[in-house]
Amino acid sequence: MLRKRSAAVMSAALLMSVALAACGGNSNNNASGNTANNASNSAQNGSAGNTSGEVKTVKIFQFKTEIVEGLNELKVEFEKEYPNIKLDIQTVGGGADYAAALKTKFASGDAPDIFSNGGYAEMALWQDKLEDLSDQPWVKDLIPLAAEPMTKDGKTYGMPMNLEGIGYVYNKDLFAKAGITNTPKTISELEEDAKKLQAIGVTPFGNAYQEWWLLGNQGISVAFAQQDNVNEFIDGLNAGTSTIVGNPVFKDWSNLLNLTVKYGQKNPLTTDANTHLAMFASGETAMMQEGNWAQTLVDNITPGMNIGMFPMPINDDAEKNDKMTVGVPANLVVNKDSSSKEEAKTFLNWLVTSDMGKEYITKKWKFIPALSTIQTTPEDIGALGADVDSYVKEGKVYGLQSSKFPDGVTQEFASVIQQLIAGKVDEAGWEKGMQAAWDKLKK
Repeated sequence: MLRKRSAAVMSAALLMSVALAACGGNSNNNASGNTANNASNSAQNGSAGNTSGEVKTVKIFQFKTEIVEGLNELKVEFEKEYPNIKLDIQTVGGGADYAAALKTKFASGDAPDIFSNGGYAEMALWQDKLEDLSDQPWVKDLIPLAAEPMTKDGKTYGMPMNLEGIGYVYNKDLFAKAGITNTPKTISELEEDAKKLQAIGVTPFGNAYQEWWLLGNQGISVAFAQQDNVNEFIDGLNAGTSTIVGNPVFKDWSNLLNLTVKYGQKNPLTTDANTHLAMFASGETAMMQEGNWAQTLVDNITPGMNIGMFPMPINDDAEKNDKMTVGVPANLVVNKDSSSKEEAKTFLNWLVTSDMGKEYITKKWKFIPALSTIQTTPEDIGALGADVDSYVKEGKVYGLQSSKFPDGVTQEFASVIQQLIAGKVDEAGWEKGMQAAWDKLKK
């Protein structure tokens, strides 16, 4: 039975701050400082770590707010095994808040020993602070897709925490009630399905288009990923030899956006992620653009809801559209100037090799592992994770492209896209605005 709408809204309001960090969203600061055991001896495994008997602190600064509780629980277990290493864990929600806070920490002399990095352009931004982790034992087990964002010149500079898929989360029971037997692989099929859902009194899409990260980070990634050669296209944007203006794939993407608005709820620009989650979990809407991190959020509102995920189709090329957007939301990197970098490496190795760490990655956090040595089941990661994982295993994926964008472009993109939704610019004006946003911030 579905819970009442009011209960769903209350639950979503409590929980969505968790989702925003997973999504690259901009949640409120959530800091957690920790104390440590004061024992003196340690039996090391993996990296060498601290064998002197001196108690050393590893300061961890990261942005995934949904794992704070789990990290603090793992801290206790880790410090039992390594009593001469204490962990000081601090968390600030992802996006601009985290980036600004990290820069402040380095500037003030309070640099962390381990911190989060999105890879690609962000890796280049922090390159002079990153320890080469290529000799770490877990590197050989990285899934190639997961290794890409933090690999440069054959060297690995970060540990990917997990893989996350982005697409449309859908209510399987409502699809079945509307007579929809297969998930759509083209935009024409998607519109036909939307009409069938409307016919049974269900709003097809719940659109949280107030949220910048949903539009300018995750959504628009598809328009980049479906370019003939995405890296050449991005290099061309930076060099001034490529353009968004008149690009047919961006036109296709805007058609999808317009379709979701046409078949969505009223006032999408004042709808936040809390509300679209509540609408979906109550059965008011049949689809929402989200990622597999939404599994635990939906479960907490409506346990046992019959849900799944499919990619976002932007045109009628079924083969191109049948690929899930999959990315690494966060990598843990080591500050190369840290006096505790060996202890930091010890913790990272323990996190992905210990039974306790593996259990938290899969069962507690419901992460899709980034290492082939961490096994999982659909029961561990939920139906959404299982759908994404099947696309990964079949090689039907597009990488999330936003980590390759110039710093700040995702927010600028979102603003221009919101203008299109509001009718303040037409299609041509939107394309020009997107290009101007890139040109303003490119290096």
